[in-house]
Amino acid sequence: MPAPDYTETPSNASAALPPGMVLGPDGKPCRTCTDWKSWSKIGKAAKNKESSSSSSSSPSSSGSTDAKTAVAAGAATTTTPASSSFNYEAECPPDREVLGRATWTFLHTMAAYYPDKPSSMEQSTMKSLLSSFSQFYPCGHCAEHLRQEMKVTPPKVESRKELAWWMCGMHNKVNEMLGKEIFDCNRVDERWRDGPADGRCD
Repeated sequence: MPAPDYTETPSNASAALPPGMVLGPDGKPCRTCTDWKSWSKIGKAAKNKESSSSSSSSPSSSGSTDAKTAVAAGAATTTTPASSSFNYEAECPPDREVLGRATWTFLHTMAAYYPDKPSSMEQSTMKSLLSSFSQFYPCGHCAEHLRQEMKVTPPKVESRKELAWWMCGMHNKVNEMLGKEIFDCNRVDERWRDGPADGRCD
């Protein structure tokens, strides 16, 4: 679940990390906790370092064909522009934003199709699912935020409407922290299950 936009690196982070980079529990840069712009700076820095290292270590002799080829190959990898057909979301592992959008789509849709009158077993299963979800969500900071929020406001699983509204409230807490627009929870069925009344989604 998306968490606030962490713009500072933890105190134990390497000074070489760009602003906005978030480290995971293992102390390494966390892709699913970081936006793509911050994450891509790591790749660019690595390519630039590799290119300069390759250039400085190449022999000065003009007769070395292998060295010339290696330097040319290194330059090509760092100067060739990205293909105009490149689709970040379709081709790359998800960053925080992509994962967050997909997660909210799943959670809201799941709540929209939850039973109107769930059995005690269904209620228990939903609570277990959300609890497990908050343990294994790939962004550690986001998962911790969800666990804390669930302690303050436990999931309401007594009916479909209650779960849908609870989910909407949780999403709006995140939206508010990120400075995003608050969603009108009266529209949860329209947005996640029934579609607009004018039928444009049918």
